[in-house]
Amino acid sequence: MQRLSLISRGCAMAFTLLALAGCNHPASSTHGPASAVAPSPTPGPAHSPVPSSNSQPIPSTASQNKPTPFTWPASKQVSLFDGKTLSGWKLTDFAGAAEVKVVPDFQGGGPTIVLDQGIMTGITWTNDVPREGYEISLEAMRVSGGDFFCGLTFPVGKDPCSLIIGGWGGGVVGLSSVDSEDAAHNETTKYFKFENGRWYRVRLRVTPEAIQAWLDDEAIVNQTRDGHVFSIRVEVEQSKPLGISTWSTTGAIRKLDLRAYPR
Repeated sequence: MQRLSLISRGCAMAFTLLALAGCNHPASSTHGPASAVAPSPTPGPAHSPVPSSNSQPIPSTASQNKPTPFTWPASKQVSLFDGKTLSGWKLTDFAGAAEVKVVPDFQGGGPTIVLDQGIMTGITWTNDVPREGYEISLEAMRVSGGDFFCGLTFPVGKDPCSLIIGGWGGGVVGLSSVDSEDAAHNETTKYFKFENGRWYRVRLRVTPEAIQAWLDDEAIVNQTRDGHVFSIRVEVEQSKPLGISTWSTTGAIRKLDLRAYPR
């Protein structure tokens, strides 16, 4: 009986070990060695990403930081003076500047910007301006005083320049500066006799080839750009990129317009 009990116990132990061995070796492990990788399942509809109808491409950082280029309306004339305020302009911070005001009907001639006599008085445009292919027109008057009543500073590509009307004692017209020579000492220099209290029509055009200007209907400047350097005198540095100034003179400006041309 004892011997039979020992045999039974041995059989039971062997059966238990056999069962445990089966638990540690599942059927899947018989498909190959332990290092083998099972093939990926074929993607079905559940594995395919579904795009959202509201999704939009995300712009890159470079495109977000890129400035939007300024485009002036092609072939369109734009008024730089609304006839009521100095909207778009600021008083230029010249030493010894006098008052600048808008007069609704100056001497019966309609809305006018009046730059009172100081040492140097001016206004500077605060908005964008084209730098090539444009034309500025205005009417200017020397009300009192004896020097320039319209110093028009304007852009020529990346550089500034000024058209002076009535400078150097009252009669000089020209560009300041061409090849470092101001309006009294370069090839654009001309002399006129100006009358106080009279309106003069001024027109300035900047093209890729030249700077041109007219006084009333007379051509006064036709300066080629190629091979020349354009700049301004230090006194009008604060007029950039577009400004109007007077020197020891009361000046008046009206009908101030700008037209850009398609390039």
